[in-house]
Amino acid sequence: QVRLVESGGGSVQAGGSLRLSCAVSGYTDSSYCMGWFRQAPGKEREWVALLGGGGTRYYADSVKGRFIISRDNTWSTLYLQMNSLKPEDTAVYYCTARVGFCSTTPTANKYWGQGTQVTVSS
Repeated sequence: QVRLVESGGGSVQAGGSLRLSCAVSGYTDSSYCMGWFRQAPGKEREWVALLGGGGTRYYADSVKGRFIISRDNTWSTLYLQMNSLKPEDTAVYYCTARVGFCSTTPTANKYWGQGTQVTVSS
């Protein structure tokens, strides 16, 4: 029912910024929590940021203060504004959606995009 397609990934120098977008197809509403996860080579998939249907935002400690999760007014696009990027932010970033409460556990999030590569060079 829900389809997610990420875009906006690329290469950037440390300290730079990048904005990821997630195009949302199908039906989503305030009952959905949407978010971003990432997976670096040799690392476990981890949560980055979550946006609850009520507007509550959650950030992993590693990105807090640097990243901002947001959506447009129609919920057709989810964004991740990434500032002050660090080499450790290099990963494939995934857009996610889950019905109900937000969850930081990857397997609890039912819908996933295909991912977009972000590479940060020092």
